[in-house]
Amino acid sequence: MTAPLDVSGAEYEAAPEAVLDASQAKAIQGRSLGQIAWMRLKRDKVALTGAGVVIFLILVAVFAPLIVGWIGHPPTDFNQDLISSETMAPKDGTGIGWDHLFGVEPVNGRDIFSRIVYGARISLLIAFLATLLSVVIGTVLGVTAGYVGGWVDSVISKAMDVFLAFPILVFAIALAGIVPDSAFGLSGDALRVSLLVFIIGFFNWPYIGRIMRGQTLSLREREFVDAARSLGARGPYIIFREMLPNLVAPILVYSTLLIPSNILFEAALSFLGVGVRPPTPTWGGMLSDAVRFYTIPHFMFFPGMAIFITVLAFNLLGDGLRDALDPRAR
Repeated sequence: MTAPLDVSGAEYEAAPEAVLDASQAKAIQGRSLGQIAWMRLKRDKVALTGAGVVIFLILVAVFAPLIVGWIGHPPTDFNQDLISSETMAPKDGTGIGWDHLFGVEPVNGRDIFSRIVYGARISLLIAFLATLLSVVIGTVLGVTAGYVGGWVDSVISKAMDVFLAFPILVFAIALAGIVPDSAFGLSGDALRVSLLVFIIGFFNWPYIGRIMRGQTLSLREREFVDAARSLGARGPYIIFREMLPNLVAPILVYSTLLIPSNILFEAALSFLGVGVRPPTPTWGGMLSDAVRFYTIPHFMFFPGMAIFITVLAFNLLGDGLRDALDPRAR
């Protein structure tokens, strides 16, 4: 047998080796929904690539004057010395070189690179503002219809059906064609941009409105909503403080998918000649001008690729956000 240890008169503390000192122990922390979504998004390299392209395009649009002043030429300046007087095309076929990275336009010789950079400002500005308008109107009306129900839901739902059946493109062409050069205290590009934002944003709200209504119909039966009602919370408080935070994920995902649609819509209007008027550069307007010079492919290629890359980047980012914010995803 082993004799017991004599610990009399001495301070002795026995602790299991598996138990760490409180200063060394690491507290277990939970992860928020935002942290979980970010971890999922970081694993999606395609979505991150799309996000990187989107950020790059935004920076290009914001710093367009600096970029053009550094490696380009003013977008409205003519360079007739680069244009053949016989064919009205660039003398070397494209005009591409160190001075003109994407070449020059036929007839007037304007720098294509500079016009694409400045065109990003118009396209992204209209797309973002129109999406914001659609999201605000659609979210407020959709949540209100889903939560209140009854005749309010019936009226808002019928309004959605009317707007969804409305020929937006025809209306946009008609409205943009009859608005004068100066109206509502605005003129020039400011008036045209405001008009396009109103047309695109106001008539696209039912798409997100239907999504918000369906989500609200599901959320209003949840326990946390019943708990808020039992504590005496009124309708506006429940909508904006309890339900709206749970709708951030679908709002964010649908917004990233709505922005490219608005970019294409603005390009279509500019292509038809009812968007922002020349000489202000827009991607759709450049494509419209390029149709007359189909034998000069670079004139159409670069603005077309700008639209394609922008729309693709936003779609990839939207798909990645949808997967990352889906609580059922693993």
